[in-house]
Amino acid sequence: MGETIRMRTSDAQSPAYRTGLVAALDVGSSKTVCLIGRAEPANLRVIGAALRETRGIKSGTVTSLEYVEESIREAVAAAENLADLRVQSVLLSVNCGAPQSVTARAAMSLEGALVSDEYLLDLLAEGRANCRLDGHEIIQCAPVSYVVDEARGVRDPSGMFCQRIGVQMHAVAVRPSALQNLKLAVERCHLSIAGALFAPYASGLATLTPDEMQLGATVIDMGGGVTSIAVFLEGALVHADVVPMGGAYVTADIARMLASPLSAAERIKTLYGAALGDIETGTDVVAVPQMGENGQDSDLRVPRSMLTRIIQPRLEEIFGEVQNRLRASGFDVAAGRRAVLTGGACQLAGARELVQRILNKQVRIGRPQGLAGLPAASAGPDYATAVGLLMAGATMRPEALNPDLAPTLPARPTFLSRITGGLIR
Repeated sequence: MGETIRMRTSDAQSPAYRTGLVAALDVGSSKTVCLIGRAEPANLRVIGAALRETRGIKSGTVTSLEYVEESIREAVAAAENLADLRVQSVLLSVNCGAPQSVTARAAMSLEGALVSDEYLLDLLAEGRANCRLDGHEIIQCAPVSYVVDEARGVRDPSGMFCQRIGVQMHAVAVRPSALQNLKLAVERCHLSIAGALFAPYASGLATLTPDEMQLGATVIDMGGGVTSIAVFLEGALVHADVVPMGGAYVTADIARMLASPLSAAERIKTLYGAALGDIETGTDVVAVPQMGENGQDSDLRVPRSMLTRIIQPRLEEIFGEVQNRLRASGFDVAAGRRAVLTGGACQLAGARELVQRILNKQVRIGRPQGLAGLPAASAGPDYATAVGLLMAGATMRPEALNPDLAPTLPARPTFLSRITGGLIR
């Protein structure tokens, strides 16, 4: 009998990391997360992680530079102490400035030539130059798909022969003043910004499976101040949007309706709140501290069902607006029936079921991929953006992280080499 040939297969789920150090900074409306990681060819290890409360940001927009600077300093310093190094450059998440999708196309005639790196870089440079929106600044830009002669949907045309090649680009644009204020708060902490990514896009990198990215999925990142939308299809980001409402609006509703301090309302929401009225809450009674009152004798006692009656209408309003925006964009159906919830505000009991009813999609809670060294307390959906930033910094090309970088031949310095140069032991 003939010999049996055994094929060795590699694990397609394991990304190839470039060697170096990378730092990620996720500045949200309610929390600031800093992660520091060390990348090796087949491994990315978290060596420093810290979370601090954010003050001075409302609905994703900076309202007090001093408070935001203080939050960033505390988070970065705590992560630096754990990693035993100092950070000078970070990769930043962006949710401010009313992010919008921008699409553009570019084409080039090659007359039967081979698609080389030089041709491809020139094509991408033209595509990035065409991604413009008046009064906005581009924070990220990447190819969605290529057209090689009559063949559409080509993922990588390198090494092909063709008469004509085209590319479809997708970018995320924000209003410059809001972005500059956020960058200023970071720079006042003596940190330089090596690149920026739309926050739910980073969350998608950390939580979506390859099949979800390919077949279509909608990432809904519900933070404290905003609820962001990122639609993935055929392995690329194809739509971005933001609803200017988040979990802080639910907390404010509880505080107003029950005359409670905001801090107490947040605690009550987290411990006893539910997103659906048909979830069994029993006959439990919740003691609600009152504004300006001291002592437990002054607490207002309300049934848990009353909390749900306050929470559910606001969540229905937020996710109803998400549905409206998806329908208006045309990606409600095009991106399939899969939705992934991330962000700290999505962790209320019944939130997944409520979103499933409103969007008519299959919904799951998105938790980031397990990275070596990542604490168990940091493995929830509220860390998805920070973990995605860390993964992007270790795998993505520099121009995808910072569109201001002019594309050159492949011998240019990598993003990680610049990050590594900015980390001092």
